[in-house]
Amino acid sequence: MRPPLSNTFDTTSLAGLFAEARTRLTDYLTPSVRLGVTGLARSGKTVFITALVRSLVAGGRLPFFSPEAEGRIVRAYLEPQPDDAVPRFEYEAHMATLEGTPPQWPDSTRRVSELRVTIEYQSANAIKRTLGLSKLHLDIVDYPGEWLIDLPLLAQSYQAFSNEALKLARDPLRADIAKAWLDFIAGTDPGGSEDERIARDGARLYTGYLRAARDRETLSTLAPGRFLMPGDLEGSPLLTFFPLPLTSQEAPPRGSLAAMMVRRFESYKSEVVRPFFKDHFSRLDRQIVLVDVLGALDAGAEALVDLDRAMEGVLKAFRPGANSWLSVIMGRRIDKVLFAATKADHLPAASHDRLAAILKVIIDSAAERAAAQGAGVATLALAAVRATRETEVKIGKDVLPCLKGTPLAGETVDGHVYDGTEEAAIFPGDLPADPQAALDAARIAKAGSLHLVRFAPPRLKPKGADAATPALPHIRLDRALEFLISEDLT
Repeated sequence: MRPPLSNTFDTTSLAGLFAEARTRLTDYLTPSVRLGVTGLARSGKTVFITALVRSLVAGGRLPFFSPEAEGRIVRAYLEPQPDDAVPRFEYEAHMATLEGTPPQWPDSTRRVSELRVTIEYQSANAIKRTLGLSKLHLDIVDYPGEWLIDLPLLAQSYQAFSNEALKLARDPLRADIAKAWLDFIAGTDPGGSEDERIARDGARLYTGYLRAARDRETLSTLAPGRFLMPGDLEGSPLLTFFPLPLTSQEAPPRGSLAAMMVRRFESYKSEVVRPFFKDHFSRLDRQIVLVDVLGALDAGAEALVDLDRAMEGVLKAFRPGANSWLSVIMGRRIDKVLFAATKADHLPAASHDRLAAILKVIIDSAAERAAAQGAGVATLALAAVRATRETEVKIGKDVLPCLKGTPLAGETVDGHVYDGTEEAAIFPGDLPADPQAALDAARIAKAGSLHLVRFAPPRLKPKGADAATPALPHIRLDRALEFLISEDLT
């Protein structure tokens, strides 16, 4: 005979089931915002995400982020991300690198990754407050800027892609680093029989040229992006193609090298670019694009032309604007896009607005050409982790506003080579008040005229301290959060 179940067991089990059901229902009904974070090479994407998460979780140092300034955020914490097939952003490892002795900048990420931060807050709405605490899931999606540059390929034919790639490669800016590849295709017959050896050699030389362009630190327009970050696709036919000069608008003969390149280009779009758009990009609600404007200004005219071209390509990929019922039919829209000029800590405070104004001129020009103007686009200058502090240095009777920080090992200032442990006070000068004048001056100036210095991260806590690191020092990270998510926390 089966023994009777006790009332205590029944009560406890039911209470547990109800609690679990309530938790699941609350989580299901909790709104989420998917924030895409990307940036072109050396723009500080990994540092930005790490600092953003730390600032939310630790709290404080966000005076211009209204939900925090008003004391309505109760807590923020990490939770398992919703997409099981996407690698997790290694927040803890990157924080450990910044907190190290000595502190170091974390390595850049070269794949899609994700992290969920859940924010519990008190609503500004009196009726919503009567229902208790509100919650928001902030799902941060990190992806390489090179993949974003690939999205315009979806609207291009192989011939259009080849013509544009050849035009760029023959430009004086790139001709020297593209010479080996250009010499190779000069001796290659597109109408010849398809040949795997030629395909592999051409792809290798083309990839080498793209890598050299990226390493030159002045070039941003690098497509196809997966050639630089192949991952598990390395060596596959999807990445074994290259541009060829085609004169006829007709489809190349079957079995020809040109037909082989067309087929693989179309496969790259269908198997690599389109899945990224479908699985990640098209699901984003907000987007921030990090841009190293200072680096382009320092590099001169050719780098600015390339940055302008890259921003046009980026804006063609976005469709900023409010979501509506039309989104169900036409696909959802990213309703806010923030372009952020990074490394504001390399300039005095008086130049931060000027740096943002320069980026705005670039974005406005690119948006006009890309026919992508929209109310949801904004620009600002920021430093996610501030590596310098402002000070004054007296030289004779003059008092100069300077930046004080620790130059990275190997940096040279006034002939002195730093070892990575010494501090330096550097006079950075000011950007012109007129952003167009700043761009015009950079176009005629000699490369390196800004004398930019790379700084090590600040020491975040005393040596040997066990206490958790508070929110990181930054410039305008709170303003970025205000633009991107404050309306979701009302």
